[in-house]
Order: sequence, then structure tokens, then C-alpha cells
Amino acid sequence: MNFPVIKKASYILVNTPDMVIHNGTTQTLEREANPDSQYLKEMKNHLRGFEEVVAYAPNQTYIGNLTPEQLAEMPRPWYGKNVENANRFGKFGEVMPQDEFYGLMKISDVFDLVLLENSFAEKVKEKLSKHPLLAAKVEKIVGDDLEKINGLVENSGAEGLYEGENLIGCIRRAHEVDPNLSAHYMLENLAVKASGVLAGMHIVNNLDVPVEDIGYILECSEEAIGDMNQRGGGNIAKAIGEVIGLSGATGVDVRGFCAAPTHAIVNAAALVKSGIFKHVLVVAGGATAKLGMNGKDHVKKGLSVLEDCLGGFAILVSENDGISPILRTDVIGRHTIGHGASPQAVLEALVLDPLTANGLKITDVDKYAPEMQTPDITEPAGAGDVPTQNYKMIGALAVKKGQLDKKELLNFIKIHGYPGYAPTQGHIPSGAPIVGHGIEHIKSGVLKNFMIVGKGSLFLGRMTNLFDGISILVEKNTGKVEDKPGISKDEVKAMVGDAMKDFANYLMNK
Repeated sequence: MNFPVIKKASYILVNTPDMVIHNGTTQTLEREANPDSQYLKEMKNHLRGFEEVVAYAPNQTYIGNLTPEQLAEMPRPWYGKNVENANRFGKFGEVMPQDEFYGLMKISDVFDLVLLENSFAEKVKEKLSKHPLLAAKVEKIVGDDLEKINGLVENSGAEGLYEGENLIGCIRRAHEVDPNLSAHYMLENLAVKASGVLAGMHIVNNLDVPVEDIGYILECSEEAIGDMNQRGGGNIAKAIGEVIGLSGATGVDVRGFCAAPTHAIVNAAALVKSGIFKHVLVVAGGATAKLGMNGKDHVKKGLSVLEDCLGGFAILVSENDGISPILRTDVIGRHTIGHGASPQAVLEALVLDPLTANGLKITDVDKYAPEMQTPDITEPAGAGDVPTQNYKMIGALAVKKGQLDKKELLNFIKIHGYPGYAPTQGHIPSGAPIVGHGIEHIKSGVLKNFMIVGKGSLFLGRMTNLFDGISILVEKNTGKVEDKPGISKDEVKAMVGDAMKDFANYLMNK
């Protein structure tokens, strides 16, 4: 069977401390309900500086400067123990500072909604002119008078953009009365678009595929763009592709809460395997609403607000090149409507059933990537170490099915799991973070396979209490690429030649 492959992956983080304060849902709701909140006063003293964010070990792992194996050897908690010689740029992407991101939002804006103060705009333009991927786009960064910006924020419903205590810009509403085009939603949508653009720029950089050959884009974040007549109508996918320069692509948004990235990868694999498209880009930007989501618990325990970054990623799914890891479209786990929502039922559907159907055991998969949240973030909030909890349940299922001795359960977690190193951005941790390291590890022989496990909570939309999930196995490419069915160009030429000869003989003998 000629399977599609995962050709490349990119990962980005955007450190946005002031957006934590002004745009994270936990903080905006607190400000509305309790404007004199002690938490809001204290949290400003619990925000990390950019250098500390870059040097945080999980962040270095996310962008590819550390491997998950190296992270696992570092004593926890990782917070407060900066990685030496940490670099903002990594093998897979980068950590971008807030000021540059404001400039990227301006670059990504096609409706003149983003306004930046004159001197700030010049400063950011200068910085981005030295960025290895964005220098050619800085001409879009133009400034406006601070008085105009201040008036829009105070009198016209604009959302302010801040650097510390200073108002340095704003995002205007896109309609006078439509709540779906309010400045608040425009900021959310432009943030997800710009962070998706950054991930996309990294994936097309030095890509051995002409960008015009990328034919389809699946955007799988957690924002939904539209107006009052079609909330969530889309299409962030094409909006991101436009800025990246994917002129040959069309696309659509895929939404499924945390499971959306894995749904998108499976859909991309199907589109490539069917022959409809040769290359499909899966991309997702970050969610401002999730910034500082567990901030109250972090501040209460004397920690920094660790949810201070937007996350993004991009994955290119392509036709088989004989080299890149293959997506086993015949080993797909599906959590169906009839499966039920118990943890055991979910993991049986996503892990045990697809493996058993293909003659594989749970222990035959080298690494699982379920929910890869950084435990430094989730444990202080009472949610525990989410990846480890998943590995324990997968291991327990292997024990129950007689595939693993009970005394090997703790060892199973270490052998078949990775520590969490992704930001709690909802969709971002769910399976996708393993792909970049997984590609490298399979190519170098460290792994033979891994499983991407997407899980989602559909009850959040208040339409159903159903759970959601889908998974797919990725494994080493055998190097054998099956010939595509059909007729070759040479065969077509021969057939045309024969037909012309027959027609010429017919005319001569008529």
C-alpha cells in the first residue's frame, strides 16, 4: 500500500506577557467581576522576562533545541532552571517576543484593523527587518498617531495593545454593531492568524517542495471567524496561506476542540492518499483566551504565570517520497458515538482496537503522544501530570489484555511515553508536538514508530456530552514506493503514435 508521509513539521511560541493581562479569559473575566482584584495586582509581578521564557526547558524542547529524552533526564520542576546557551531559534521554529508579534499582526492584517504608534512601529520594523523569514514583509508596518489610537480605545471600542504600562497600539472593531466583528474577536482572530503565519513561514523555509505545489491547507486551531450571519464560517486556512505565499492552495478550517489537529492530519493523509492533492499543509495558531488560564493557581503558589505563550505548529503531509515517515492510514483509532466516555473505553477505541485489528500489540508502538501539556503548568492547578496519567492508562490496558506484565507498568511509562513539553493552548498539546522529534528519531533509527492520539471534550460547546478522539500510527518508511496505477507518459505517446499511424493508413487506403 502506498502511504502518504509526514515530510516536515514546525513549531513556534510567542511570548505575550501583556496579552496575558489584557486578553487571557481568566484575567478579563476577573477584571469584569472584580476590578480591584488582588490577583490582578499581584500577577504583574509574576510575569517572566523573554530570556527566561526562551531558556525554559520545555520551550526549548518544543522548538527542537532539546530532545524529549534530554528533557526527561532533567529534574522537575523545570521552572526556574534556565537552560544554558538557550536560543530563541530552534531546529523546528522559534520563540518570538511580543513586540515583534505585534508587528507580525500588522503584517497579517488586510483590513487596516491593527494600528501601531509611530515610534513603536519604526522600532518593530527595524527588528523584523533582521528576521530571517519576515524581512521581506516589513514594508506593511506603518505607524499612526498615539492620540488617534488612544481615542479609538477610549471612545470606539478598540482593544489596546500594550508594552508594560504603555499603550503602543490597538485593534479596531470591524463593524459598528456586529458582536462577532468586535475588536475583542478581531484581536483573537488576528493573533491566531499571525501565529499560524509564523509556523507556516518556518515550514516553507528551505522546503524541498515548491510552495506552489502545496495544494490544500487545513487550519485546526480553536478560533472561529465569521460575522453575525455565519459565525464560524471561516476561512483562517486561506488567510494564513495568503500571507505565507501559497498561491496554489485552497483550504478549509477544521474544528474539534483539542482533537482537531489529529483530525486534520488524518484528513490530510486521506486527501494525499486519494491523489486529490500531492501536498497538504496542516497548520494551527494560538489562542489568546488560554493565556494565563491557570494564572490564579500559579500566583497563589508563588510561581510565575507559566501560560505566557501562544503556541503554533505546521505539518506538511505529502505523497510518498520513499524517505519520510509514513502515515498508516490503515491503523486509525476512532472514538465513535457508541463508544462511551469512560477513560478505558476511549483508550480502547483510540489505541487497542486499531492495533489489534492490524495484528499489533500496545507494546509494539515505541512512543505514544496523547495530551502533551507541560506538567509544571497543570500540576499546580490540580490537574496532575496529564501525559503520565495517559501513559498509565495505556499501560494498564496492556496489562489487562495480557500484553504487559503488571510489574513492568512503571517501566512502560518511561519506555513508551515522553514528558509533556507543550503549552496549555488546548489544541496544541494534543498529539501534534511529537511529530517534529518523531520524524527525526525515525529517520535516525531511534524510533521505528509512534502514535498520534488526539482527544477532545465536545461538551464544552454545550451541544453534546460526547467525548471525541482519533489516532493514527506513524512509522518508518520502507523506501519502497509503489507505482501509481494508470498509464505512463511514454505509454500515452506510444498509443497516440499508433493511432496516428492507423489513421494515416486509413486515409491512404480510402
